[in-house]
Amino acid sequence: MITDTHCHLYADEFKEDLAAMMARAMDAGVSRFFMPNVDSSTIQPMLELETQYPGICFPMMGLHPCSVREEDVEHELALVEEWLERRFFCAVGEIGLDLYWRQDNLPQQIDALVKQMALAHQHNLPMVLHSRNANDELIDVLRAHPELSPQGVFHCFSGDLEQAKKVLDLGFYIGIGGVLTFKKSGLDAWIAHLPLDKLVLETDAPWLAPTPHRGKRNESAYIVEVIQKLSQITGHSVETLAQQTTANAFNLYGI
Repeated sequence: MITDTHCHLYADEFKEDLAAMMARAMDAGVSRFFMPNVDSSTIQPMLELETQYPGICFPMMGLHPCSVREEDVEHELALVEEWLERRFFCAVGEIGLDLYWRQDNLPQQIDALVKQMALAHQHNLPMVLHSRNANDELIDVLRAHPELSPQGVFHCFSGDLEQAKKVLDLGFYIGIGGVLTFKKSGLDAWIAHLPLDKLVLETDAPWLAPTPHRGKRNESAYIVEVIQKLSQITGHSVETLAQQTTANAFNLYGI
């Protein structure tokens, strides 16, 4: 039984074959799917998917850093707060920093992040962190607010070993996805040095498909490629990795 700890299964890319995609994933051994929110436009389709697959698909609530825009960020953050008050979500996410698409609004991204860290602390929920070209900056924010840093995960980690150790020192899990299978990612050189009890598996579907599907739409069934690659690198069996990473996901989300 494998857990996909980060997948956007409500995305438009799955509209035409959602049921078939879910069937392929479950046939591949994926038993739980954790869905991060992006912004107000994704809340309804995400919750509809939860209704379609109760006890299988679990939603989060948060504002993605790429959706932090000057014109509506306060409205978007107010909606996040309102939804967290209204019902249970397994985590606050996907939140964080992204310096790949935009660098000019870093202060505003940090402000939105800290406000959502406070919401995670208030509701005693883990945080699911997005970090693209921003690992050092994100680590600095977390270190600056230790009172607002509950358990969480750096999703789709693509930093180096030194940064990974800093993440672990902060008490966070590290999410491993399709990037592990990329020839030039560098993750394969040091991932075996990390403790297995701090790793979780993910796809980030429909994006970041692993080799040999790279460049195509990603889906949760392809997490098998990730776990097989991790098995080759670490020497642990696929069964052992599936069991341990699923236990880690339970510790992270409580589900």
